[in-house]
Amino acid sequence: MNADVTRQIAELRETVARLHAELTRNNLVAWTSGNVSARVPGQDLMVIKPSGVSYDDLTAATMVVCDLDGVLIEGDFAPSSDTAAHAYVYRAMPEVGGVVHTHSSYATAWAACGESIPCHLTAQADEFGGEIPVGPFALIGGDDIGKGIVATLAGHRSPAVLMRNHGVFTIGRNARAAVKAAVMCEDVARTAYLARTLGRPVPMAQADIDSLYDRYQNVYGQQPVAPAGS
Repeated sequence: MNADVTRQIAELRETVARLHAELTRNNLVAWTSGNVSARVPGQDLMVIKPSGVSYDDLTAATMVVCDLDGVLIEGDFAPSSDTAAHAYVYRAMPEVGGVVHTHSSYATAWAACGESIPCHLTAQADEFGGEIPVGPFALIGGDDIGKGIVATLAGHRSPAVLMRNHGVFTIGRNARAAVKAAVMCEDVARTAYLARTLGRPVPMAQADIDSLYDRYQNVYGQQPVAPAGS
């Protein structure tokens, strides 16, 4: 590897290790479950969490590097059991720079029911652009999970999918964006569950969902300001 690639990998090891702390901080995982990965820009490589290592022991040095066939390239530990799924997503979706998997309680409850989360909330319209879809059941270990993720998200604006009887997978332009989607997915799932216990959630008009999504994705947040007099 040349010096630039080596530097990129070192930086991503730090980033991915740090982002795993967000999963525990937001109560999205238990024990050693769940994982974050990041694509190495311009390379057929990814950085991902090792399998079965405690979150307290995760550091940049414990992260592993795999190619996009899931083969270990660099690291002292076996890669996550979900590596093949992450690798398939990266191969099939070149725009994706980060993938996250969690078993967060409320979102996984919807996955256990095999039910998508309808869009009844402005926050969901903002972040997901509509429903959070449910994907097919697939066994862990091969790339069938990855195939289900890609097939389900095709044509959806949602960066999250609820894999039936399994849990949540999210994607993003980078690993941080994918982690944000995982956090927001659990928040939406919890509120949707509470709304169901109270009664029948009020549906939102598609035009309103579209308007909210466009505003949040393209206008919300800090925008560049032209210098005075320009």
